[in-house]
Amino acid sequence: MTNFDDFKLAVEALSGGRNTVILDDVGMPSVMVALPRYASSELSPALSDRIHPAFIMGGQAQDVVYISKFQNIVQGGRAYSLPLRDPAGCISYDGAIEVCRAKGEGWGLVPASLWSAVALWCKQNGTQPRGNNWFGLDAIHPYEKGIITYREDNRDCRIASGSGPVTWNHDGTPDGIADLYGNVSEWNAGIRLVRGEIQVIPNADAMLSSTDLTEGSSDWKAIKSDGSLAAPGSEGTMKMDYEDGKWKIAKTLQDVVDDARAGLFREMTYNRLELPEGVPQILKELTLFPADTYGYLEDYVYANNDQAERICLRGGNWTSANHAGVFYSAMDARRTRVLPRLGFRSAYYGNRFE
Repeated sequence: MTNFDDFKLAVEALSGGRNTVILDDVGMPSVMVALPRYASSELSPALSDRIHPAFIMGGQAQDVVYISKFQNIVQGGRAYSLPLRDPAGCISYDGAIEVCRAKGEGWGLVPASLWSAVALWCKQNGTQPRGNNWFGLDAIHPYEKGIITYREDNRDCRIASGSGPVTWNHDGTPDGIADLYGNVSEWNAGIRLVRGEIQVIPNADAMLSSTDLTEGSSDWKAIKSDGSLAAPGSEGTMKMDYEDGKWKIAKTLQDVVDDARAGLFREMTYNRLELPEGVPQILKELTLFPADTYGYLEDYVYANNDQAERICLRGGNWTSANHAGVFYSAMDARRTRVLPRLGFRSAYYGNRFE
């Protein structure tokens, strides 16, 4: 196929422009969801009125950005968002970055800031999605199922992209982002733990082709208690500590273990003596700490605060049961980890009319 104009027009007409088709540098299509710019205060009234980091790239505010409607497949060394396909599994963090950036300028692995903006939007609008969190179905609503595309040990596992009901979309409509909850856990670009220290790529700068996302890159930044960014290893930066079965934001670590420990996202705490002004807003904007005190479900946070680098996965997978969700984070994975239940989706920050 060389001309996708009819496909694009049909997708846009059926969705009222909320979905579109964007071609990569070899002319192949991906179905994308358009997200207009939001202020953080629109995503939670507890946040101040500034542009959410997901809509800032290279210091410039973005009017609209695009996220894959579907968990991606890999074809010809490039990532694609297409319906009713078996989502890619067994892909590493670096592999996901590579196949997203291979699509051309403007394309990249979904930055953690963008995932977080969508998660906050879902909670604010009362549409936190359900999904394949238990071997092909939703554990709490087992009548909600998808089309099985992958099995292990004679058990249903992965489902075809977008094959679940509309309750599995981020806004509860056919036009929403599919499968953010479960199926395959998704690599996010721009958040990691290093010996318990939270490090980020600022805003949506992970989408810039010039940004170095490798382990030793100087583009990674730590976060100070006032929300400013600093060189990794600086004094007084934000860290993930653990106390009484809960993850805790602190400047100093008291409980360090080389293991993936779990806690409910909604029960996260912070060291009030070290942080008398509370947790900096940037951690709330990146859904590394609850923005407010209501509406969160059973989403888990996993982390290992003793290793040199652990990358962030989001959403949960087909084994996560009711602890999957848009606020689920697993910061216990090496960038080289490869499992059938680990996948990704791409984003596009550019002019779709070019």
